[in-house]
Amino acid sequence: MNKSQPAPPQAAAAGVVSVAAGVVAGELAAAFVSPALSPMTGVGGAVIDAVPPAVKDWAVAVFGTADKVALLIGMGLVIAAMAGLAGVVEWRRRFAGAAVIAVFGVVGLVAVLGRAQVTGNAVVLPLLAAGTAILMLHWLMSRLRDWKTTGTVAERSAPERPVPERPPAAAAGRRRFLQALGGGAVVAAAGGMLAAALRGAAAGVTEFRSSLALPSAASLAPPLPAGAELDLGGISPLVTPNRDFYRIDTALTVPAVDPETWVLKVTGMVDRDIELDFASLLSKPMTERHVTIACVSNEVGGDLIGNALWLGWPVRELLAMAGPQSGADMVLSRSTDGWTAGTPLEVLTDDRDALLAIGMNGEPLPLEHGFPVRLVVPGLYGYVSATKWLTELKVTRFADDAGYWTPRGWSERGPIKMSSRIDVPRAGRPVRAGTVAFGGVAWAQHTGIGKVELRVNRGDWQAAELAPGISRDTWYQWQLPLALTPGQYEIQVRATDLNGAPQIEDRARVAPDGATGFHTIRVDVTP
Repeated sequence: MNKSQPAPPQAAAAGVVSVAAGVVAGELAAAFVSPALSPMTGVGGAVIDAVPPAVKDWAVAVFGTADKVALLIGMGLVIAAMAGLAGVVEWRRRFAGAAVIAVFGVVGLVAVLGRAQVTGNAVVLPLLAAGTAILMLHWLMSRLRDWKTTGTVAERSAPERPVPERPPAAAAGRRRFLQALGGGAVVAAAGGMLAAALRGAAAGVTEFRSSLALPSAASLAPPLPAGAELDLGGISPLVTPNRDFYRIDTALTVPAVDPETWVLKVTGMVDRDIELDFASLLSKPMTERHVTIACVSNEVGGDLIGNALWLGWPVRELLAMAGPQSGADMVLSRSTDGWTAGTPLEVLTDDRDALLAIGMNGEPLPLEHGFPVRLVVPGLYGYVSATKWLTELKVTRFADDAGYWTPRGWSERGPIKMSSRIDVPRAGRPVRAGTVAFGGVAWAQHTGIGKVELRVNRGDWQAAELAPGISRDTWYQWQLPLALTPGQYEIQVRATDLNGAPQIEDRARVAPDGATGFHTIRVDVTP
């Protein structure tokens, strides 16, 4: 080829289809030999680990619980751009595009080797993906060169004669290339859908979960107090449905953990190591409790918080079996994907009912919320407590170990800060003059809410009706009707806990230990 001539757009298309075929080959093979780790999840996990905390905070603030989808889309766009580049450079110089793909294969290999779930099978997958992409690129580029070379030779062989139509040989070459390109794209798309279906049902986890009958609780949750749920449209439900419950974690794809092979290990500074399988856990006396959990990335007024009915075995019972040794002050919990959280030992051994949870709102844990087993610890932000897909509890010391987020600039312990939120009316939505119903939720976990107040345009605070709380470990609903005339109003809410401590007014960002400030909305009241 003449290197001075621009590469045809078909070269970039060949690169994209080739790399797509390679990616699909790696993901499809992973569905059979490495369900817990594929090249894409390995690279995605490495990206999540490498991104600075400030960028993670921005992603959560902008995309919320869709942050994983945004990352996958971003990865797809980058891969497509580099794949197109590989096709272009391969057209200009043989094997140059293959070299670009090989570099991507090495990057994938390094990413996979750095993951906690790495196995021998997983190591082979990035090499398989790169090899498939290189072979596909070689095949498509040979078809493209045949087409372009044939057309050029035919045109040069008869320069004195007008050629109103494409020479037959060139037309045939064009047809063969487009058939190959289209066929490769179809096969890649079909393979991608098959890989997604196979990985979604890996190890029969979905089927197992759907057939699992949860054991009855030996210690039932207290009944909901009368009047705990206010009859006010738009207010957050007292108990958050599973489908609406926030999800923030570092798992690019939801791990498929087989309960039949799942084992929880208790190690570290203990008198005896413990191994607990799922069948043994199901046989333990279960505790049922309503607990509100929150993400430390929840901004003032944010929705990265939810309240659910959890079913599980108290962690303190398991730790008592292991016998924590003198000097231990932290438990490092580990997820199947290698994520860790450092939780104070004292909160896992006191009376707050920290649970090895297996159920959520009357059904087995959803896969995205940690099936088969996760930690639920009242009073602490999730980054130091709410480990999903739990596999290990290491009894240790804060001086010796750190959870995933602590070296990235977050505080060691992370107690949830008291806060309150206005759910209705929604900020920015006009309301009619007259009596306007305000309502929302407030929480002071493991302490309880004593009162909630509103103020209008920085005036006097007015006490809201506070519904009875389920417990001191859950949020409370509140409401207050206000008579408002046409105009624009600033409304603020604050809470006070049962000990008389007021909510912090000073604004603080989520890092390093949770946001503070009064939730403030502006309401336009129309005639």
